[in-house]
Amino acid sequence: MVNPSEPRTYSSPRRDAVRLFLCGDVMTGRGLDQILAHPCDPTLHEDYVPSALDYLRLAEDANGPIARPVAPSYIWGDALDELRRAGPDLRIINLETAVTRSEQFAPKGINYRMSPENADCLTAAAIDGCVLANNHALDWGRAGLLETLSSLERLKIRTAGAGRNAEQAGAPAILPVAGKARVLLYAFAHGTSGTPRSWAATRDGPGVNFLADLAEATAIRLGERIARERHAGDVVVVSIHWGANWGYDIPDEQRLFAHALIEQAGVSVVYGHSSHHPKGIEVYRNRLILYGCGDFLNDYEGIRGYEAFRGDLASMYLPDIAPASGELTALAIVPFQVRKFRLVRPSETDIEWLRQRLDRECATFGASVAIKEPARLALAWRA
Repeated sequence: MVNPSEPRTYSSPRRDAVRLFLCGDVMTGRGLDQILAHPCDPTLHEDYVPSALDYLRLAEDANGPIARPVAPSYIWGDALDELRRAGPDLRIINLETAVTRSEQFAPKGINYRMSPENADCLTAAAIDGCVLANNHALDWGRAGLLETLSSLERLKIRTAGAGRNAEQAGAPAILPVAGKARVLLYAFAHGTSGTPRSWAATRDGPGVNFLADLAEATAIRLGERIARERHAGDVVVVSIHWGANWGYDIPDEQRLFAHALIEQAGVSVVYGHSSHHPKGIEVYRNRLILYGCGDFLNDYEGIRGYEAFRGDLASMYLPDIAPASGELTALAIVPFQVRKFRLVRPSETDIEWLRQRLDRECATFGASVAIKEPARLALAWRA
């Protein structure tokens, strides 16, 4: 049991725990694609700006010039050192960018893509698994999704939440951790994130694993499926792309659905994202619920509006899970800031701002956030 007055840190003894790296949305398209070595045509179909190069210009106006082209590892910046130090067993991201040169853009106002030749930026961070169940996976049509799947397969990166048909889209990514456990990663996109229902994969057609509702009966059905597919000692992570971009409110239906997944399926981590900033964290029955992880990489520098949410601050989540029980034993949160399209260490003032905001939002769930080590946060909760 965890003492809520004493947050644990990821420097604690590992024993047999499975340590994950999770983060919010990774948007390597548009401006970020343009600074890498092999960018797509920068033409956009947005009302805001006509070219992805305009996002680069806004970022340079805000924080100074970016020399191009950059190395594939550039965008990860200081996060790479942190990953080496933390030593997660698996690295999982929500990839909110199609990996394609398709020109079949969806007329939805915002379309993210990076060229397949730039996808080595993912291997530069040794990413093991990409969630594709989100509202940008089909930004460049079904042809774009198929090229995304092929590109990630070529790089030997497992995917969850989208596929060439409904069976593949609904199947978990199976990520073995040698000597410890398997991690089963399921991924779903809910309509509240802006994912169109028409993007759902079908028996014979590509698409995303669309979650029609957050009803208890749906959680029960998912629980029955997971029970059939899991083995003893498996760690189950369920990724859900849900909710609005801005605001700290967590709807009751999200919370009840997350609880039901834990009760019905023994899920270890409910990995929620879509919000452009971190939201509250809950530990329910000693299982982790991340309601909104915020963005991790984007091209939003220089864009005005919503500054109060500090969308420039990004969070790395490092949960330790005991395979035997599936329970959370520790959670470290490492803050970063996006500057010049790369992750850098934030100031002490910014770290304290994020700590206070997370602490406020986690208090609703009987949890707290403290600075336990320099530049690192730790969660405490009532067991």
